[in-house]
Amino acid sequence: MTLEPSWDFYRSFLTVLQRGSLSAAARELGLTQPTIGRHVDALEQAIGVELFIRSPNGLVPTDAAQALKPYAETLAATTAALLRTASGERERVAGTVRLSASEVVAVEVLPRILGPLQEAYPELHIELSASDAIEDLLNREADIAVRMAEPQQDALIVRCIGDIPIAFHAHRRYLERHGIPQTMADLANHRLIGFDRQTAYVRMVMKRYPAPEGIKFSYRTDSNLAQLSAIRAGVGIGLCQIGLARENPDLVHVLPDAFEIPLGTWVVMHESLRTSPRCRVTFDALVKGLRDYVIPPARKRKSRSIFDENHG
Repeated sequence: MTLEPSWDFYRSFLTVLQRGSLSAAARELGLTQPTIGRHVDALEQAIGVELFIRSPNGLVPTDAAQALKPYAETLAATTAALLRTASGERERVAGTVRLSASEVVAVEVLPRILGPLQEAYPELHIELSASDAIEDLLNREADIAVRMAEPQQDALIVRCIGDIPIAFHAHRRYLERHGIPQTMADLANHRLIGFDRQTAYVRMVMKRYPAPEGIKFSYRTDSNLAQLSAIRAGVGIGLCQIGLARENPDLVHVLPDAFEIPLGTWVVMHESLRTSPRCRVTFDALVKGLRDYVIPPARKRKSRSIFDENHG
């Protein structure tokens, strides 16, 4: 069975036609003259016709060579277009990126980051999982995650965003009716918004930041979004990210000098996705956008690409 000639043979043949000699073709393609000669000989054997007549004046193309020339030129143009397209695809930001983030961050913070990102890259699609559960990046449950617990797994690209401060807040309407607590002990006389169940995270927080005895939650829900909504509605005093409360002039920071929880935040991606254009630009946008959210302008440091930093 006759094997189909390699494109390398056609390329060498066409370059000899265009340059007029084996040596000129070799210089053009960065190959040796014997290699070009072997390519031409192999093509002649594969198609069963002579392509060049060797003469004292060099190589003279045969009629068969002239007949093949336009087809070889078409192959060359198609190959060049294929390489351009492949190169463009490597850098093209398109396709779907699946993100995982806590409910509050997903609903309240990420849209202001992801909206401009999709304006810049219209072919980028976002799948956002808003859950306080930690999704497994190693098993590709998500491509990129915003986490409030420091990742311990290997094979991850990790960027520390810093601490998102959380503190007591209440709506002005509630404080006008019930007064502003002046000490932590005063909270016992207020309607507090908190968790329904003591999860492992809640127990850890309460152990690290113990509240005075006698304080009970009169409005309980395990949803952070529901707690935030209750604070905004004037139900009582609850914990809210300072950055979110700052955007609402009706929310008042209660006991600012007495209580604050720093919520460590990280952006995480599996290292195998570092060459994916869509994951790369999304990761960079999340790092920059969340740092802008966390760090006040006066303390903001110059943002760098994830690929200017060591991963780990």
